[in-house]
Amino acid sequence: MFPFRSIIFPTDFSAHAHAALKYAAGFARAGHGRVLLLNVQDAKVPANLLTLPDYVFEEQENNWLLDLRSRAKELVADPLLDGVEVDPVFGEGDPATEISRLAFEHEVDLITVATRDRNRLARAFGKSIAEEIVAEAPCPVLALRPPQRDFVEHRGGQTEIRLNRVLLATNFRPSSAAAAQLATNISNHLGAELHAVYVIGDYFEQISSIFPEGGLAALTRFRSHVQERMAQFARSSGPKASTHIAEGRPYQEIVKLAANLDADLIVLGTAVHSSLFGNNQVLGSEIERVIRNAPCPVLCVPAARAVTPLPALVTQAV
Repeated sequence: MFPFRSIIFPTDFSAHAHAALKYAAGFARAGHGRVLLLNVQDAKVPANLLTLPDYVFEEQENNWLLDLRSRAKELVADPLLDGVEVDPVFGEGDPATEISRLAFEHEVDLITVATRDRNRLARAFGKSIAEEIVAEAPCPVLALRPPQRDFVEHRGGQTEIRLNRVLLATNFRPSSAAAAQLATNISNHLGAELHAVYVIGDYFEQISSIFPEGGLAALTRFRSHVQERMAQFARSSGPKASTHIAEGRPYQEIVKLAANLDADLIVLGTAVHSSLFGNNQVLGSEIERVIRNAPCPVLCVPAARAVTPLPALVTQAV
């Protein structure tokens, strides 16, 4: 059984957001599932917007609803969704919070979202809505940043998932366990190569420079431990599994290896923490940098907060 059957496609009806639709449709078609077309507004939208009688829109204050209905109907009729069960859903409030709430309410297995490049000022003082969605979502989020390497192709009315190489970034902590299970499940299901990478952070070199004896000894022991764990992973993950060990800045090594491998998908665990400026959940800086710089889409898998009945998280062995 393919793991993604209920999928949210958040949209503001822009061409940029539309880039994620073919992934939602492709996974839903492969899993014989459905796509929830989710739009979040500042005001409440009638749940039956698409079937409301025309006289409702004759009032001037409802013109925005008429425009919204037109956009939603056009999206529902998109050829990418031919043969896929589609449910338009409208939310109200903060986009990331509302998407997370509806993902839980509808027992969603996946959210597909397109990220945007940000200028230096935006990077310094805030994060994108896509990153907020990744941080708050109770289920995996596929983050893509056009133009990137595509692994879903739609031609002649047919959508095909072409996953040849999957790169799993792991650190063997609990936060990466669900990501490892899901990457293994997807690779086995689609017959793709599975590459796992562990990046030994550059802070070990800093320790070694300060404590030449203790630091180097600790680094040597740690290298040996990582090699042993990666060998265990390779033995348990099937004949198409390969492992890689790198040293340096984690996001740089992950992005570089993905480019060298021509990886179609990066999978990583997304542990989150509370913001210093409030109660909002935020991602670690390395995860954010992988999402912003990856040459291919990134599947972000939450750890303990995964609450949907996703088979890969509860029944599949690593």
